[in-house]
Amino acid sequence: MNVLDENIVVEQRQLLRSWRLQARQIGREMGRPGMTDQEIIPLLHRLGRVTFFTRDQDFYRRELCHSTYSLVHLAVGESDVAGFVRRFLRHPLFNTRAKRMGRVIRVTRAGIRAWRLNVEMEQVVGWGG
Repeated sequence: MNVLDENIVVEQRQLLRSWRLQARQIGREMGRPGMTDQEIIPLLHRLGRVTFFTRDQDFYRRELCHSTYSLVHLAVGESDVAGFVRRFLRHPLFNTRAKRMGRVIRVTRAGIRAWRLNVEMEQVVGWGG
């Protein structure tokens, strides 16, 4: 399951849905409006096997790696979110849920950086794979 933080604007969520990419949003379809970062992590644990997309850079921390979810920090403009979510989900290193679990990931125009559970070194990947 894909989950969007409430900091992702409704137009971007609608664009994802128009592309048939399903995602539920915090504050609209799950959780409650105004949830803090400290409340979101336990929600992700309860849901399990979820990929959480946010524009909040506080989620890009190695210590947040956990086997039951993946966190994706979208370091892109507000109006570019949907395009980069779709591009990320199609990337050959992250195109299945199994490949994403246990990672904390930052998506930028230049590429992708990721921390993986029990791995000491940050992975840096270009958009070409």
